[in-house]
Amino acid sequence: MTRERGPRAALRLPGPRARRLALGLVAAALLAGCSAGPTEAAPDGQGTPGASAATGAATPDPSRAPTGRTPDGTILVADFGSDTVTFVDPGRDGSGKGGAPIASVRVGTAPYGLVVGEDGRAWVATAEGVAVVDTRERTRLALIPYGTESGPVTTGEYRGGGMGIALAPDGKHVYVGVNVPGGDGAVEIIDTATREVTGTAPVGMRPFDVDVSPDGREVYATDHDSFDVTAVDADSLETRRMEVAPYGTEGGLGSWLKPHYAVVRPEDGKLLLPFEGERLAVLDPRTGEVAIEPMTANTHQHGAALAPDGTLLVVGTGPIGSDDEDPSLTVRSPDGEERVVPLDGPHEDVAVSKDGRTAYVTGGFTRDGYWNGITVVDLDDEESEPVRLKAGNRPLGIAIL
Repeated sequence: MTRERGPRAALRLPGPRARRLALGLVAAALLAGCSAGPTEAAPDGQGTPGASAATGAATPDPSRAPTGRTPDGTILVADFGSDTVTFVDPGRDGSGKGGAPIASVRVGTAPYGLVVGEDGRAWVATAEGVAVVDTRERTRLALIPYGTESGPVTTGEYRGGGMGIALAPDGKHVYVGVNVPGGDGAVEIIDTATREVTGTAPVGMRPFDVDVSPDGREVYATDHDSFDVTAVDADSLETRRMEVAPYGTEGGLGSWLKPHYAVVRPEDGKLLLPFEGERLAVLDPRTGEVAIEPMTANTHQHGAALAPDGTLLVVGTGPIGSDDEDPSLTVRSPDGEERVVPLDGPHEDVAVSKDGRTAYVTGGFTRDGYWNGITVVDLDDEESEPVRLKAGNRPLGIAIL
């Protein structure tokens, strides 16, 4: 059950705060994030790995899977806790009620982000390479290895390999952010016709998210551990890095106050990066200038998405200090008015239905405290309770077919 809240206090925009006592915790976590050993690539084809039997994992029901092509509106999630993506029936009218996982496909170790093209192919960033999945037939077509050396194939929050991923507007290229533990990362460019890496551009540390400008001319990597965004020219692969640090860079790798995910506003090409449920950084990639707008959720924030009408959806993962609020989904209208929807437990990323009426929030989370499912939020009915839908194994990335 979700928790009800009373009226919020006035927005706090702090300088150094008590919660910075928690900054050192991440540095310690860095030492424990890559504990698993190497894993071999999964074979092509469909199947559910042994990891899906882990405690609490949402195992697909084969009897529910469609015998023909996957229906439009099906949800696809990247199972960071196993080597699969899972197809999920979103239930009656996409509400989550009566929904369930229907099939899983092996893709590669610890899948993170994913994106689906108009041709029905999904591109999934795993620790081993980018998997290509035919979502209509629910089979893996290929696994494209990275050109960047990112160390042994492992699992865990700080594993090397693919993180953020995006598709060019014309569908001809995929851009994937590759994490190199302990160093700067890269954006690799994949030709979607040949399924080969055709170029590499250096970016900052841990490219959590990758986005593309509306005209397709630039690619943006949100570099979590270097407090910046790298803009990559899609043709020349020339780069420039722009600092986005509304709290400063104090604490370095041990800081919680870093960029995670971004969205590109279609009307002006500016990037929107939420921080801590308190500040929305609006980055103009043409000038590198950052404007700050207030937010109201006061919680550590990760995933973000834009609805068709320009509404910004931001996932609040929960408190990192004693004065922070619980997990939530911020629903922010284009004029800056916000509604904060409480969530039960940490979540990671969000997608919105094509009609803009429903948000789907993954419960995977990159840190401990995750759950194996999706929370479904009705964006039209403010009185409705979110619906929890079992789905996948530590689901992170999400797309709607």
